[in-house]
This record gives sequence, structure tokens and C-alpha cells, in this order.
Amino acid sequence: MCQRLPPKTHLLSKLPIPDSQVITINPQLPVEEAAEDYAKKLRQAFQGDSIPVFDLLILGVGPDGHTCSLFPDHPLLQEREKIVAPISDSPKPPPQRVTLTLPVLNAARTVIFVATGEGKAAVLKRILEDKEASPLPAALVQPHTGKLCWFLDEAAARLLTVPFEKHSTL
Repeated sequence: MCQRLPPKTHLLSKLPIPDSQVITINPQLPVEEAAEDYAKKLRQAFQGDSIPVFDLLILGVGPDGHTCSLFPDHPLLQEREKIVAPISDSPKPPPQRVTLTLPVLNAARTVIFVATGEGKAAVLKRILEDKEASPLPAALVQPHTGKLCWFLDEAAARLLTVPFEKHSTL
């Protein structure tokens, strides 16, 4: 799922965001219904937009290059009609998930990827430097009119040869 943590547990509990502005996936519903329900909630929240335009999406990347629940070579990478899609055959547990689709990710005003650890170094090199015929899902996130930022620690960035800004650790 794009959102794996209970919404108020970590980040959002620290911010003054009203509960009415936190849109969650209903885990009690079967995956197909959960995706339809979440899409309906997003359409209500983003009235007037055929595709929701998020101000900010904070994403991670898996060691296989997946993001949200969009996995390499999966048919959902070709989805252009739905804004939210169910996945029942995830190659990574859990097998049933709900995900935003690439049109939604690429409509965002700002997308930030966060990746840490040496285990991500090889896949980050593929995503950020290699021009593959069949790009990994995270490489397909290219906001049309927004900004794309990557926040990496030294271990994750160790194989990169492209220039990047290095900031001190906190």
C-alpha cells in the first residue's frame, strides 16, 4: 500500500491536521472494494480534478525498484484509467494491496523519495543513472509539472556517479 502506517501513529500525530483531511484505506473491505472506496474518497476530496493533484507525496523505494505497490513488470504499471487500483498478486507480502497509480503519482506538485541503507545502492543507481528499456517503477515517477526530490543517506548513494547535493547529517 502507499500508506502502510496507521495515519495518526507517527508523522500525522505530530502535525495539526484535522482528521477530516486524513483519507485512509479501509482495511476491513475486500481489496477490490477497498480500492473503489478509496478512489471515491479521493474524488470527493479533490472535487473538480479528474486525477487528484497532491501537494506532496513522500514515497519509498523497494530493493527491486517498486514504489507504492507498483512492482517491476506488473500490469498495473500500464494502468491509465484508475486513480487507485487493487493488487491481488503482489510479489511481496501481503499479496493483496491497494495502491495509487502512476497518473496520480505523476500529477503531484512535489514527490519526495526517501531511501536509506546500502541495500538500496544498486537499485538507486539503476533508477537514477541507467536508461533501461523497461524502467523500474520508481524511475517512472516523473511529475509532469511538479518537482521530484530524492533524500538518500551516504550508504544508499554510494554507487551514484551523477552530481548531487550533500548535506550534513542531523
